[in-house]
Amino acid sequence: MGAITRSIANNITTSGVFTSSAITNASVTGITTLANAPADGITFISSQTASNSASLSFTSGLDSTYKAYKFVFSNIHPRTNDVLFTFNGSTDAGSNYNVTKTTTFFATYHNENDVNTDLSYGSAYDLAQSTSFQNITREIGSGADESAVGSLTLFNPSSTTYVKHFINVGQIYQTGGTTFNNYTAGYCNTTSAVNAVQFKMASGNMDGTIYLYGIK
Repeated sequence: MGAITRSIANNITTSGVFTSSAITNASVTGITTLANAPADGITFISSQTASNSASLSFTSGLDSTYKAYKFVFSNIHPRTNDVLFTFNGSTDAGSNYNVTKTTTFFATYHNENDVNTDLSYGSAYDLAQSTSFQNITREIGSGADESAVGSLTLFNPSSTTYVKHFINVGQIYQTGGTTFNNYTAGYCNTTSAVNAVQFKMASGNMDGTIYLYGIK
């Protein structure tokens, strides 16, 4: 027993904290539950996959459980060449996607031949008190290997006091061999709860998967 006590003591600092050497793969593999582990973190809620689909709509899972929700989109591939990926919110559980928004949009790009590069604000892609769908990427190519990835975080959508802020980061392979990294942010200018979100291409159908997570 003395040897065990000394071994433990050698791995605890004077303030009572375990040293980094005390935590190894062997010491944690047997743990099945952490009774006092913090509840903060990210929780998977649902996912939807488009297969030549007009849109993907999330009409459940957005409620007061979490203060932020993250949509992660993977390999969004348009069936029409050179089109934008967009989103809009709903305050009536998906009957209408027409939330008023004010937004900003900027992007960086670099093409494969190392000739053209740029960082610029995209005034053609932002909105000012508009109910239109918001562009969250630049134009995506429809080639077999072309697609978009990224994430959109919607903050406190169930609030009935504040507007609903969102931040999006997207990365696309544009037709013509160009990488675009774009940033979109803004707010849904409503104090009603936003309880549904729809994603679609500006024109034509799409493929790809979107995952929804809750963040505490």
